[in-house]
Amino acid sequence: MSGEPPPSPLPTYVYKIIPSAPPSPIPDFYPLSDLDRQDGFVHLSTARQVPITSSLFFTSFKSFHILKLRLSNFPQESVKWDEVPGTNGCPHLYGNFGAKDVVDSKEFVRGDDQTWEDVLRGDSWLE
Repeated sequence: MSGEPPPSPLPTYVYKIIPSAPPSPIPDFYPLSDLDRQDGFVHLSTARQVPITSSLFFTSFKSFHILKLRLSNFPQESVKWDEVPGTNGCPHLYGNFGAKDVVDSKEFVRGDDQTWEDVLRGDSWLE
């Protein structure tokens, strides 16, 4: 992956897809996934990328939750826009997030005859 310049304008929100409901209350320092810990950054997506990310990495899931994070809460230098083919730069947070950064969360459920793109495309919650 190579660093890309941030998109212009920057999105207001970035999203973290998680396989199950977030802890309640959300902790000040969110527990990192094994993949995030291994890679050294938190994998995030823009609203446009969420259906793509879901289709690539959550194909076997019938449901998951998404955390909506306010991008402006993070120092600009802690978010790198790494090129992943077909994504126009994925936001990777070099650090962590917590309760103060999470604006909202939502569960998404996929029917047997649906793809994640069917479920997520056009959902107004993904701004």
